Amino acid sequence: MTTVQPAAPAFPDALLEGYGRYREKGFVRYREEYERLAVYGQTPETMVISCCDSRVTPEGIFGAGPGELFVVRNVANLVPPYQPDNDYHGTSAALEFAVQALKVKNIVVMGHGRCGGVTAFLKKDFEPLSPGDFIGKWMTLLEPAAETFACLEIRDEDDRQLAMEYAGIRQSIENLRTFPCIKILEDKGRLTLHGAWFDIGLGELRVMAPETGDFSLVGDEG
Repeated sequence: MTTVQPAAPAFPDALLEGYGRYREKGFVRYREEYERLAVYGQTPETMVISCCDSRVTPEGIFGAGPGELFVVRNVANLVPPYQPDNDYHGTSAALEFAVQALKVKNIVVMGHGRCGGVTAFLKKDFEPLSPGDFIGKWMTLLEPAAETFACLEIRDEDDRQLAMEYAGIRQSIENLRTFPCIKILEDKGRLTLHGAWFDIGLGELRVMAPETGDFSLVGDEG
């Protein structure tokens, strides 16, 4: 008896349609730039560490063209501390390439409002999505940040969420400094670290003051 194999699923139509629009407009607009990048390689000056949330797109937020930003995205835009071992470290590998090979001049850690990873962290009784609980393990990177702001005794849920999103950005910047190459270059003035936070609904960007860790709205004259 011959076994009939199920038909392979078709590639998503929405993606093919999007590619068609890209070829007709986006690629044509930057054709010469893409050709230059293909021949000479990329030389971005800024790396952005952003959340993988589909509503947050660094290139769009910063109006960047092809080759201008080196972006790594993960759950809750977290940076783990420097830990050279035999495990797999995707974010650390991207950092190593950006700093050592591309020689970026800026690293921006950009969080955002209503981050699902932060929400999961704050809800200690959150049910794991799978037996592996990869999100739960990853979000333990926020524990040092939580300890630093626990004394604030924030009761309002929205305020707790925002405070934890800010704290996570600050913690990730501190973790960046545990990487020897980053610390050395920052001390020499050849690399700068920045924090930013994006409001999805309002389209507002807030940047972190390096001296205080406070966040202020871009374009706010107050």
